[in-house]
Amino acid sequence: MTIEQIQEELIDEFSMFDDWMQRYEYMIDLGKSLPLIDEAKKTDDKLIKGCQSKVWLDAGLNGEKVNFKADSDAIITKGIIAILIRVFDDQAPEDILSAKMDFIDEIGLKEHLSPTRANGLVSMVKQLKLYALGYQAQLNS
Repeated sequence: MTIEQIQEELIDEFSMFDDWMQRYEYMIDLGKSLPLIDEAKKTDDKLIKGCQSKVWLDAGLNGEKVNFKADSDAIITKGIIAILIRVFDDQAPEDILSAKMDFIDEIGLKEHLSPTRANGLVSMVKQLKLYALGYQAQLNS
């Protein structure tokens, strides 16, 4: 699936819920299905800066696709990173870098997060794209 198709799928899924309590519950469920980072990789260099909660993110290159694993010590934050990983996992670096992030507004995520969580969301996207940038440079060299 393309990034855009996955984003559309998420928009459809979130539109099924009537209120934000149901959407938060769904995000928590998504967090439970997150491909978890290896405990040994939960190091300071894998922590995303700018998040109020601890969020560890690791990435690897599998052929020409980037794979992500993450974890968080907070259930809502874990749900947020799970959504982002669902969008970006197993995608080409250039597709990750060029991806539009409008779906975040379309599902209403940013407006329903506290300012610190919204800042954390921006930091997560930035870190995912930084990994993609690094792998794109590696593939092009």
